[in-house]
Amino acid sequence: MHSGFSRFLVVLALSVSWLAWGQSARPQNTPKSGGDFSNNTQPQTKVPTGVILVKGAWSSASDSVTPVPEGGNVINNVFRNQYFAMTYALPKDWTEKYQGPPPSDSGRYVLAQIRPADTFKGPARGSILITAQDMFFTPLPAANALELVKYTKENLQADYKVELPPAPTKIAGRPFTFFAYWSPVAELHWYVLATQIRCHAVELVLTSRDTKLLESLMLDMNKMELPAEASPTAGTGGGDVPVCIKDYASEENVIARVDPVFTERTFNPVPVRVIIDKGGKVKHIHFLSAFPDQAKAITDALKQWKFKPYLRDRQPVEVETGIVFGRAPRPTTAPAGNPAIE
Repeated sequence: MHSGFSRFLVVLALSVSWLAWGQSARPQNTPKSGGDFSNNTQPQTKVPTGVILVKGAWSSASDSVTPVPEGGNVINNVFRNQYFAMTYALPKDWTEKYQGPPPSDSGRYVLAQIRPADTFKGPARGSILITAQDMFFTPLPAANALELVKYTKENLQADYKVELPPAPTKIAGRPFTFFAYWSPVAELHWYVLATQIRCHAVELVLTSRDTKLLESLMLDMNKMELPAEASPTAGTGGGDVPVCIKDYASEENVIARVDPVFTERTFNPVPVRVIIDKGGKVKHIHFLSAFPDQAKAITDALKQWKFKPYLRDRQPVEVETGIVFGRAPRPTTAPAGNPAIE
């Protein structure tokens, strides 16, 4: 019995010795803010509750004054977007709980996600989704909002059925294209209202099981404020905003050009919207999706570009156009013709 107890003491002593050696053998530069091999299990920086951190390519702009498409928000139950000159007072007892994700590298924006609040008393619930598709960068074979809606209608999945084919309508006195489809299995209906503003197909997508609710929401949208240019087949800017011209950064319009120098080779497309002033210089740069080092290199290069001034009625005007640096997104069908700079 004594010999067994002695062996137990020897094993225990060896275990304590190995544990002490393991602790003393750790590297001297042990991380202090948490993580593997850290001696601090409480990181210095904590992610706030309800916040998701995403590292990678992101949207950014060369200044904080010029409006950008994703710059809209809901304040005091009113959605405002200065870029699109849109104002929409939310229906009573409706709210926005979450803001949309950053724009995709194909120019898709979620401008607002609106749903009934907890105080909503209706018999059925629903949602209002306000989106925009940058027609400079879309991989779909569509040149305007009307063609985009028609493409959606013609490419519905088999379990969705067309309820009402695309047809012209008006919202707040502006022309829209209206299209409705539904899912017999889920018993859900989608009402799509689309127009074009500054070369973006802006869509109001209403979803619910209750078609009466959807019709009521459509009528309520007549209180929206929209720019005069809004139209499913036009909406190319002008007036108080730059004229939108696709592929304006072509050889015949560029007088001086400097290619960006990247420190690292990446394979993501970098779609960029630029505003060219009346003298032909780049005055604003909006990155839809870019890593910080890419944004810096492209900004340094674009500041040295020089364009031919664009004339309308023999007067120079500002131009907004799109350029894709790096590897362009793969088109759905035929190439869209956007310039890609490798």
